[in-house]
Amino acid sequence: MASGTLHVVSTPIGNLEDITIRALRVLKEVSLIAAEDTRRTGILLSTYDISTRLTSFNAPNSKRKTPGLVDKLKQGVDTALVSDSGTPGISDPGSVLIAACIEEGIPVSVVPGPTAVIGALVVSGKPSNKFVFEGFLSNKKARRKKQLVELAEERRTVVVYESPHRIEGFLSDLLEAAGDREIVVVRELTKKFEEIKRGPVSVILGEFEKRKPRGEFTIVM
Repeated sequence: MASGTLHVVSTPIGNLEDITIRALRVLKEVSLIAAEDTRRTGILLSTYDISTRLTSFNAPNSKRKTPGLVDKLKQGVDTALVSDSGTPGISDPGSVLIAACIEEGIPVSVVPGPTAVIGALVVSGKPSNKFVFEGFLSNKKARRKKQLVELAEERRTVVVYESPHRIEGFLSDLLEAAGDREIVVVRELTKKFEEIKRGPVSVILGEFEKRKPRGEFTIVM
């Protein structure tokens, strides 16, 4: 029996119109969709009248569920991997399943599409010919400060992700570690309340201290 294929499918990071024709076709044709957030993916599937069976695949259960998904693929079950939003494998547990499939000789195919890191980089206006993506920095203050001190010396454009409950701490540490440099903070990219803030770290930090931040953030510096 021929092995199934793991299709790594990019999905919208906010606006549900940001999905490719190929992605919709693959999501309809596969037998199973492994989704980081089944509720969120369910909304996408409902919007496009797709009834493919869903199974959860997220950070807490990725190690436990990977062997079972690999077995299904070996049995010929074509499977799509989707993340909470954007491209699987970038700052999410999808990389665990992708690596396991490669190790087992299971075909892996990518269906490219949205990813917040590229969207934010492009809209920032910062140099994009060379850049470094650091994902989420450490949630431990001392370690994060050390990372930011190192990144302050980076000559390429730096892109990082941050969550709403940590963004003020991040900006405070960045101000201390790298000085009051010009940055771009992108919030809720492609969504209804998309917001792009450009300016010195201190100014943006001051705005967030007055108005509690919400949503997901991408910082370009």
